[in-house]
Amino acid sequence: MTQPPPITDATPPASSLLAAVQAERRAFADAYWLDHPGPAVELAAFVEAFYTTRLFKLERLVLRLAGLPSSDAGARAVARGETERFAAWRVQDRRGRREPELLLIDVHARTCSWFQAEPLASGGTRLWFGSAVIPARLSASGEPEMGWLFDALLGFHRHYSRALLKAAAVRLSKKR
Repeated sequence: MTQPPPITDATPPASSLLAAVQAERRAFADAYWLDHPGPAVELAAFVEAFYTTRLFKLERLVLRLAGLPSSDAGARAVARGETERFAAWRVQDRRGRREPELLLIDVHARTCSWFQAEPLASGGTRLWFGSAVIPARLSASGEPEMGWLFDALLGFHRHYSRALLKAAAVRLSKKR
């Protein structure tokens, strides 16, 4: 099997749903992308692959223990726009055709997950995944206060985000 393409750390695209959350809510946001070769990947296929990887199923197990069960069918349904809820998330926004995007927000309205499938002129698809963490409060000077737990988990979060994107790309490659 060929190696998945390299993952690039990036700033969320200025016109993206993720950048809008970052600006409107003073949120921390990060984004990662990789260029997936071959035929174009639809957003629904990308989101379904992401949430049905072995790696993400470990997170789904933790969510189930917390009373937030999910299934592959649920992942498929939210990816296809057939439902607005999946485990701990609900659809915040969804955009259409040229550069499709999906933004999910958690049940506590503190974190978002963002997906975009951007067709490339040279063929293939740029697959984007990003997150936003919305601060619980702002300081007296208006700066977001994220807290010690955010600081403690940020390194893990970045590594995990890259691993999830890579796992989704590998899963999409296997389906061809």
